Amino acid sequence: MNIKKIRGMNKSITFKILVITLTFFMVFTTCIFVFETLFFEKFYTSWKMNTLEKNALSFEEDYNKTTSDDESSKLIADFQDNNNSRVGILDKNGYLKPFGSNERELSFNERVIGNALNQLLATPGALVDMKRSGKVKSYIFQNGNSNNKTSHMKTIVSVLPDQHNNELIFVVSSLQPVSEAALVMQEIFIYIYIAAFIITILLSIIYSNMISKPLIKLNKTASRMSDFDFTEKYLVNSEDEIGNLGATLNFLSENLDRSLKSLKAANLKLKMDIERERNVEKMRREFVGGISHELKTPISLIEGYAEGIKDDVFEGEDKNYYVDVIIDEAKKMGLLVADMLDLAQLENGNFKLKSQGFYIDKLINVTVKKYYNIFNNKKIDVQLNIAKEVLVFGDTMRIEQVLTNFITNAIRHTEENGSIEILMKKDEEKVYIYVKNSGKSIEKENLTKIWDKFFKIDKSRNRELGGTGLGLAITKNILILHKSDFGVENYEEGVSFYFSLNLVKK
Repeated sequence: MNIKKIRGMNKSITFKILVITLTFFMVFTTCIFVFETLFFEKFYTSWKMNTLEKNALSFEEDYNKTTSDDESSKLIADFQDNNNSRVGILDKNGYLKPFGSNERELSFNERVIGNALNQLLATPGALVDMKRSGKVKSYIFQNGNSNNKTSHMKTIVSVLPDQHNNELIFVVSSLQPVSEAALVMQEIFIYIYIAAFIITILLSIIYSNMISKPLIKLNKTASRMSDFDFTEKYLVNSEDEIGNLGATLNFLSENLDRSLKSLKAANLKLKMDIERERNVEKMRREFVGGISHELKTPISLIEGYAEGIKDDVFEGEDKNYYVDVIIDEAKKMGLLVADMLDLAQLENGNFKLKSQGFYIDKLINVTVKKYYNIFNNKKIDVQLNIAKEVLVFGDTMRIEQVLTNFITNAIRHTEENGSIEILMKKDEEKVYIYVKNSGKSIEKENLTKIWDKFFKIDKSRNRELGGTGLGLAITKNILILHKSDFGVENYEEGVSFYFSLNLVKK
């Protein structure tokens, strides 16, 4: 599901909330309107009738306690004012007692009481039964002779037989106020309905935004998380369910971010381990291939000459010569194995330097003296341009091994009557040692390859300085451990190898 669809769902949630809220308020308002139209007047009439009957019974008790006409008149006047009604009393002879304040009121009472009597007399025996039972009976009728009830005033008349005085008490109350109120309510309810509709829409929009906006923000944060972007955080502004959901989402985002970073780190380490294993396997194959190649020739020589000596093929000086060849080849095999072990330790990172301060100029002099005989035999001119008392920091034995490899490599590639120069350059922190020999330059594509195992520019070897093909590879790893700047470069007359060491301040 794409982002647009998700946003569409959020908008639909807003719409749904709007519709649900609007529907609820409209149904609620409509129900009130229907109730007011159909049931309000009936409800009010029933309540009015029950109240009037109850008050009539109370009035009868108080009326029977009066002792004079003035007291009765005051009781009737108070009752009429408090209950918004009229009271008429018909004596035992069928005459209406004159309690009205004027002729109009008396005429009204006579008309109402006459209508009530007609209602009673319309039912045979109803008046007799009512007098015998002593119970109040109420009637609703129109004041007038027209059958059009809407043009006349509705009136409630409660008739109560007073058995104590053998009289009939009539309590009359008009329903016209509630009828008029109902008509007015029906007219203004349209405006109320429209106002309720508008208010409902506004409230629905507010409520929907209160819910949908946080949901859209939550969705934005979740969308970023789905793209593995955990920088987006939900701003928690409330402590309700949505706020708790946002806090939980932020917590989930932080945990996923932390777990993903951990997984990436573990994956990177796994790749490095796999690459290291591949390199080890490659080194193993190169070792097996290289050692097989390097040992093939000396083993063949040793085997052939040993079988010849065993079979007495060689005699005298020849026999001694081939014995020397066997011994020489065995030494070379031993040297090759030693170099391979050295290189394996250096490349595996298991080798530890024994660094200390020493004078590099003295080490150069000692190392060069070892090869004076070879220099003389090849008529090589050796020049030393080095400073004295140069104190450096490093592993003395390993740096001597570096010098030996550079010097023997220079001798091997210097022709007779050639020259070798060892010079020194210093700056404030380091000293650079150069071993330069005259002769052929190294091809540009081989300048980096010469540091590889078993790589040889000149495949020939002599008996005195024949290399194993590992010297420069060992030298490279020793200098890397010393954090040295080293390399090889061609110049006009030949080749120059160089390396650096850190100076020790005196």
